[in-house]
Amino acid sequence: MVADSQSPSSTSESQAQGQTFYPPKQQPLMTRLVQSISYPLGRILYKVRLSVSEEDVGKVRSIEHSRLIFVCNHPTMEDGITLFILSTRLGQLFHYIVAYESFKGLMGWFIQRLGCYSIRRGLGDRASISQTLSLIKEPRCRLVIFPEGGCSYQNDTIMPFRPGAMQLPMSVLAQLAKKADTPAQIPDIYIVPLSLKYRYQQPMARVIEQTLTRLEEGMRLASNDLDNYQRLRQIAEQVILRIEEEANVREPGSSSDSDWDWNQRIERLRQIFIEKCESAVGVEPNANAPIRERVYRVQAWLEDSDLISDEDGYRDVVLGPDKVKPESVVWDTIRLLNFDAIYDGYVAQSPTPERFLDTLIRLEREVFHIEHAQPKAPRRARFCIGDPINLKTYLSDYRRDRSGTIERLSAHLHQTMQSNLDKLSAPTAR
Repeated sequence: MVADSQSPSSTSESQAQGQTFYPPKQQPLMTRLVQSISYPLGRILYKVRLSVSEEDVGKVRSIEHSRLIFVCNHPTMEDGITLFILSTRLGQLFHYIVAYESFKGLMGWFIQRLGCYSIRRGLGDRASISQTLSLIKEPRCRLVIFPEGGCSYQNDTIMPFRPGAMQLPMSVLAQLAKKADTPAQIPDIYIVPLSLKYRYQQPMARVIEQTLTRLEEGMRLASNDLDNYQRLRQIAEQVILRIEEEANVREPGSSSDSDWDWNQRIERLRQIFIEKCESAVGVEPNANAPIRERVYRVQAWLEDSDLISDEDGYRDVVLGPDKVKPESVVWDTIRLLNFDAIYDGYVAQSPTPERFLDTLIRLEREVFHIEHAQPKAPRRARFCIGDPINLKTYLSDYRRDRSGTIERLSAHLHQTMQSNLDKLSAPTAR
């Protein structure tokens, strides 16, 4: 299960030299042991309970002798734990692709033994890609992929998919098909669409009130007898104004542009700050790439550069023509990811406690410089497992038109997962 670029025996040596890839080292007995306590562990440490119907579980069990790739949306930083609990419910051992930064220290050692391996986003991580291809070729493949490429911090919407999410399994299927003597010998590779929705398990009015008050106090705002939604918008407006002042796109204290709506102002700020980050580290801008991909390239540069950091933290240096501190660039990348999927109207469309707190937590992260916000209360993680997609049905089209087929497959998968997420989000599903 180890990528071609690194064998298990070389791990300790590469660790000493600055390891760039962490392969999976799954220990089935240890994984089963952790699975046996995953339900109480999830409830106590992560405030989450699993909910999935027996009918949906049956969809997976009916194809359990095939290669399975579980594709899931990524609304929170706790989704890996939730997927691990789902693996317990299904009685399966999964492999997981996890951000490189998660493999530091004892926790990194631990999650490797549970089947996790690293990916360095924004770099075209060849070792991770090789590992993924190797796993998909295994007859008992059980792989989890988050096709959005990162956390959206939104409970009800799914971001666009990265093209590689479907390209890799289709390329493996094409390779296996070439080795088959007859069409009947071509193996099944199933994509299993998972839609994940969190719901709070208790009334959240008091928590929303407390969060609004904390933000207002932090920003020295008065509620002025406004209702909660108006208070939310007042806070958001002030956050936008502060960031605009920081970006020098308006004079401090001036009113907002009358001809610009919030979405336009947010998009302008995204462009300003990603260009600022790229300029600081000398990364060539790619205007055609999604903001998230450009952020990952900047973060990879920061992670790799011995000139700006060491074991004790960041060195006393400045970066780029604007002479900014490394800490400032790091914070701007966190800020960009925090606001990457946000848009005006998210709460107004459906003012549920979950959407309210999705937005408030984003604002808390910005106002109080919090990188990883904790859940506000116990939640139920509800899964809807869509009908599995056998990639063999796309094989002929893939041979004729690779990019077009991947695009159609990704669009179908995205639509399926969003539709199932909408069902989980309906008032009758609460």
